[in-house]
Order: sequence, then C-alpha cells, then structure tokens
Amino acid sequence: MEKLRVLIGIVPHEPSLRRLREDDRLDVQVVDPLLQPRAVARGLLEKQQVLLCSLPPENHSDLKQLRWVQIDSSGYSQLLPMNLPDCGVRATNAAGVFDAPIGEWNIAMMINLARDVRGMIRNQDRGVWNRDERFQMEVRGLTVGIWGYGGIGRHTARLAKALGMKVHVMTRSPVKPQPPRYHVAQTGDPEGVLPDRKFKMEEKEQFLKGIDFLVLAMPLTKATEGLIGEQELRALPPHAFVLNPARGPLIQEAALLRALREKWIAGAALDTHYHYPMPSDHPLWAMQNVIMTPHISGSDGSPHYLQRVWDIFTQNLQRFRAGEPLLNELTASQLGGA
Repeated sequence: MEKLRVLIGIVPHEPSLRRLREDDRLDVQVVDPLLQPRAVARGLLEKQQVLLCSLPPENHSDLKQLRWVQIDSSGYSQLLPMNLPDCGVRATNAAGVFDAPIGEWNIAMMINLARDVRGMIRNQDRGVWNRDERFQMEVRGLTVGIWGYGGIGRHTARLAKALGMKVHVMTRSPVKPQPPRYHVAQTGDPEGVLPDRKFKMEEKEQFLKGIDFLVLAMPLTKATEGLIGEQELRALPPHAFVLNPARGPLIQEAALLRALREKWIAGAALDTHYHYPMPSDHPLWAMQNVIMTPHISGSDGSPHYLQRVWDIFTQNLQRFRAGEPLLNELTASQLGGA
C-alpha cells in the first residue's frame, strides 16, 4: 500500500510526532517551522499530500499533489493566496484551541473591570486605604452581551452562566448546534442552548442597550472591519464595558477613544490592537478605565497550545484517511472560492 505523505512545518509535539512516525502507513517529513514566508525544497514539496503548517511555503505552487492542509491558527488569511478551492484541496484551521483561555480572559476582565482592580492596585502602590463601593461590586446577575457565537463566544457563555450571569447573544445566523468542530472537553456550548436571549442583527440597538458587558467574538473580515463605531458605542449603557479579544479594527479607533474620554461607556479591556506593538505613547495606555494586554488572551505560549494543535491534526488525519468529515473544515467561500 502506498504511504500517505505528510509534511510537518510547525514546532513538533514530540509524543504526537513519534506516534505518527511509528505508523507504517505514513511517510512523515519534518522541516523547520514555517513561521516566516520562505521557500522549501521543490523536490520535497512535489510529493506531499498533507501539510501541517503555520504559513504555507512561499513556493506553495510546488505542492503538486496536496490534498489537505491543516494550519495552527483560527485565522486563515494566509491560505487565501493558495486558491485551494480551485485546486480541489481541503483546509482546516485550529478553531477550538483558543476557546478556553480566551473565555477565561473574558471572565477575568469582567471581574477586574467590575471591581476596578486597577484602581485598587494603584491605591496599593500609593499606600492608600480606600473601601469605596466600586471595589466591592460583583458580576452575578449582570448581563454579558456576546456579539458572535462561535467557539470563543460559546465558552464565554458557559463560564458566565456558571457565575450566575445572564447571557445575550447577537449573530448573523440563528444559534444552532455546531458542525464537526474541535473543542476541549468540558468547554463551550456545542448545542447552543445557553443564551438567555438571542438577537438578530436588525435588533442591534435593543441588544446593545440591555447589557453590562459587550464581548466581541467575531472574525475580522471586510464586512466586520469598523463594525463598532459611534452609533454602537453610544447605544451601550454608560455603565457598560467593552471587551475585545477578537481583532482591534473591529472597533473604529477614533470612536473608541472618544467613547472612553467622554464616558459614553465605563471602560474597556483590549487584547487586540490597532498597531503591533502598540506605541508607548498611544493614549489608550494612559486611560485609567482601560485594561491593555499584549495579545495574550489565546495563550499560545502555554504548554496546552501545542498539544491541542497536534490533537486536532492527529484526529483529522484519522478522519482524512477514513473518509470522514474533518473537524474545523473551511468552506470554499471562506477560502476565496466561488
């Protein structure tokens, strides 16, 4: 039987790689991680049928026999230049890997904002004893509004419900069970049953005015860039907080700065930004009602990240060989096809 030829272009998870190499039905080749655009030897690429990578090789046109590519990120814009639908090549992403840590970041930020933990730490640094009521708030009974209800939104809902919060969700399409998708055990809302209320896009103003926290959980696309502007920020209650672990440009920068300065909203927690890195003189750094984190909510530096990426890949490899549906398969339209 001819072996399935697999090329690995990410950091190895040694136990997983060892199991692949012990399978005599696979021909596994490993190259240095493809973390920056670069070419790979043409003679090697021409034979490969399966590719696991962060970025495709610069000379991806030499992948003459490629049938499936697995990437280690949720975002998949790096695949668009490959024109995979036109080539009949399937693709899967790493959705689900980041749900647990980003859901935890969302909850941590809500509690930090509600209790003004930054203010308490500033008082600690100055040796100030202040038992103001704003330091004694709780999130139980408050309403989190989740805009977008993929894996991150669903796990945030799960954690919020465990804390006694109400969950409102707004999506472009009805909330329903998810298609075959990777998820870590005991995470998320696979059946889509957790929200207390579900809103359609045309109900946006009603959705926004009834929440205490707005969590953005949508991808950045041409349709969503700048989706949150003055109208949306003014629709929120003045006591509401905005959390953005998704992508910075979802929110119009000038509108956000004005909303924070003029107190249209109470504050924000931002993990994704308008510049990488954010300049040290950017006004957001100095705002006392803002928590800034350096794009770490997904915890890709944690020991769980690599293991989970390889778990997706090994599960999908079994499914691919068995002719079963793949987890996290991207559609032709997502990949730029007709």
